[in-house]
Amino acid sequence: MFLTDRVSVSAPRRTADGYLVADVKVARTGVQDYLGSELGRPDMHIVRLYRPPEEVFAQDAMRSYAYRPATVDHPTKMVDATTWKAVSAGQTGGEVVRDGEFVQVPLVLMDAAAIRSYESGKRELSMGYTAEIVFRDGVTPDGQPYDAVQTNLRMNHLALVDKARGGAQLRIGDGGAPGAPDPGPHHQKKEPTMSDKTILVDGLSVVTNDAGMQAITKLQGQLKDAHTAAATADSNHQAAIVAKDAAIAKLEAERDDLKGKVLTDSAIDARVQQRADLVGKAKAIHDADYSGKTDAEVRRTAVVAKLGDAAVAGKADAYIEARFDILADSAKPRDPVSQALRDGAAHRTTVQDNGWQASVAGLDYRTRNQKDA
Repeated sequence: MFLTDRVSVSAPRRTADGYLVADVKVARTGVQDYLGSELGRPDMHIVRLYRPPEEVFAQDAMRSYAYRPATVDHPTKMVDATTWKAVSAGQTGGEVVRDGEFVQVPLVLMDAAAIRSYESGKRELSMGYTAEIVFRDGVTPDGQPYDAVQTNLRMNHLALVDKARGGAQLRIGDGGAPGAPDPGPHHQKKEPTMSDKTILVDGLSVVTNDAGMQAITKLQGQLKDAHTAAATADSNHQAAIVAKDAAIAKLEAERDDLKGKVLTDSAIDARVQQRADLVGKAKAIHDADYSGKTDAEVRRTAVVAKLGDAAVAGKADAYIEARFDILADSAKPRDPVSQALRDGAAHRTTVQDNGWQASVAGLDYRTRNQKDA
């Protein structure tokens, strides 16, 4: 995250070469308030950011203050080898020291225009640096609550500005009481020349300009939509798999059920015999055509024919079956041979003679003639 801090030039002096030098306090420990929108958390109005001593005075952080370019106002982007010559007006020195809760560095302004700007009233300094913001609640050792912690501070440049974000009450040296304490860095509104915006990307605070923020916001929206669409597609896919598995399980259950219903040859024989016995008993009770009827219907029909409808009205199948068995036991067994002969005789009475009687008469005539001879 790219940030800027403010301090003021303290006890400046001119060298024989015309340079302007001063020892300045540029950072401190403690809790400072920031706008949530500046730290990539628009959902929070104010963020209390804690700078613990172990981060402020870490060796890597302290070393990064040395030999940083000094600029007049903040450049539009961080200073590097490609822009140093165009924007540099001086630099910090190498004697970086801890002064109580502050970091103090030597500063030299070497550019005449920059020195004239200072003499004309541009007195305050604003650090440009990177840092990581870790959002977690806590309380400092001296009892101050905070919402986030600043870590991994790395300095980039030190800018001379007209007015620091903290206002005149935060000044030291010129324009304030000599030796007044510096409340330290504030991370609120940037100087007019700094159009950088901070936006949270994948949990990390990224500094960019207005156009970049718009592009990132748009991409974040598209990424969120893509994630939502992917999640929906995955959910639909999982639902389809579950439905397919259920359909397969149903088919397998139906298959297994049908397997259980398939009759073996012996079972078929037994069933045929059972049916024949049932129909035989029914015909013994009442001779009728029982084709196409279920076993229960066969019993009911025979009982009704023998005893009448009242005998079975409102009765359960088990009752009707018992009455059927009683009637079958008391019925005279049917002789299938006699029945077949009766059926044949009845059939013969309906058959035309077709010369049978004449044939019989002819046989009788020849037999008599043979006897006479």
